[in-house]
Amino acid sequence: MTEHGQHPPSVLTFRSAHDFDTTISRLKAVLQRAGAVVFADVDQREAAMLAGLTLRRTRLLMFGNPKAGTPVMAANPHAALELPLRLVVWEDDEGHAQVDYRDVTQTLGPLYAIAPDLLVPLQRVTGLLQAAVQ
Repeated sequence: MTEHGQHPPSVLTFRSAHDFDTTISRLKAVLQRAGAVVFADVDQREAAMLAGLTLRRTRLLMFGNPKAGTPVMAANPHAALELPLRLVVWEDDEGHAQVDYRDVTQTLGPLYAIAPDLLVPLQRVTGLLQAAVQ
């Protein structure tokens, strides 16, 4: 696979076994079943085209579950910068759908001093996303 750039260790990338559109649908369904709300679905390729630019297929989903995120934000209001959660689905040069997710549980504890027990519900997200792309 072609290398597409550097990213921090908290960013996890999953190659989907499905096409781009199916990957988006599966992610949304898995998140909904887990009690999450998809707050936004941003077509970044479309935005680029409106600006006269080109971009590979790229969609940003903002999602979360207030039952999981609210206690984190109550513990430290600055942590709201990390919530809602975000993932990006993008198409690589070979036409495979890739899913990038920044695991905020790796940063909320050390950078925002969020207690480990408050991070437990957020730790489920990685597994949910992996299941959606298999």
